[in-house]
Amino acid sequence: MVTSRKPGKRPSMFEVAKLAGVSHQTVSRVINNSPDVSDATRARVQAAIDQLGYRPSNSARALASRRSRTIGLIAGGLKFFGPISAITSIESMARDHGLFMSVMMVHEALCTQADFDNLCDTFNEQNVDAFIFLTPTDVMFAAACRAKVTQPRVIVTSTHGQMTVREGLSLLTADGRRSTALVGIDQWGAMAKVVGLLAEYGHKSALYFAGPNEWRDAHTRLDSWRKMAAAKSIDSQIVRCHSWDADEAYAHMNHLLDEYGRRGAALPTVAVAANDSQAMGICRALHEHGLRIPQDMSVVGFDDMSGMDNMYPPLTTVRPDFEGLGVAAMRETLRLLGESGEPAFLASQHGVGLIPTQVMARRSLGPAPRR
Repeated sequence: MVTSRKPGKRPSMFEVAKLAGVSHQTVSRVINNSPDVSDATRARVQAAIDQLGYRPSNSARALASRRSRTIGLIAGGLKFFGPISAITSIESMARDHGLFMSVMMVHEALCTQADFDNLCDTFNEQNVDAFIFLTPTDVMFAAACRAKVTQPRVIVTSTHGQMTVREGLSLLTADGRRSTALVGIDQWGAMAKVVGLLAEYGHKSALYFAGPNEWRDAHTRLDSWRKMAAAKSIDSQIVRCHSWDADEAYAHMNHLLDEYGRRGAALPTVAVAANDSQAMGICRALHEHGLRIPQDMSVVGFDDMSGMDNMYPPLTTVRPDFEGLGVAAMRETLRLLGESGEPAFLASQHGVGLIPTQVMARRSLGPAPRR
């Protein structure tokens, strides 16, 4: 019989041990997934935990392990779909492993090295065990690499940018490099799938709407588009955008449609956008000019934001595994902390572990019209 306790009082490890008929040290080993416990004993302890509704105390675990069980996360780009999705996944997995996620947000374009270092200092006052840095821009990537932290760090970034991964890693000390991991979306693999699909549909001319160049994803997508399109003999015109916004893409597309109309020139057969917001602006301009999608021009986006399957017509777009990206970031954090040996990814490029993508083929992409 378990000792009675006051209503509302949390059950203790000693009560679990008494109910399971084991020592409290054995309960601790089960909680911490120690291999030195038989399957039968582990099952008995787990049954007692479930019956009592016992939850380990993070503060007690921190005292025993001399760890805070806290991860410091510095993130930019939080008004955008991808970073928010990744952070949600990171936080969920952290909770599953008894870790607390402390998050600080910065403006991805305006963050200085001093700003970044001040945030790291604040986290160090909390005795965080590790850092995760979501670095969508070159400025943030450089700051994350230069940060003078001794804890393990996981940098979520893209493989290409104005600063290469090699240049970034060269800013780290030897110890820093050993305790650093990088993960990101496989942008090159995604673009290879998109261009392969365009070639299957017979597209030989395209508009490519590039994202803001200071964003590493935009830089990587543009580099991969140029290489993949050239390999498939697709003639492409690059449309430079300074933002990810639909309004800017809409304005550019309106201007291009007017220009092609004045010159009497044949339109490219497909417009590929570096994100879905741009694709929405492109579709609006085409509709307002009386052009049909995809009969007159196909449109392809990137990110598969919520609602893209309800556009008219439904948008063909790339679906990055942002949830998988968050899981990979946490797995690498646990690996660097010595709490897991599981590999976080199957492939890498330039030292960045890659998370795969999927092309969602919908009705905005069709066979190339004859011009």
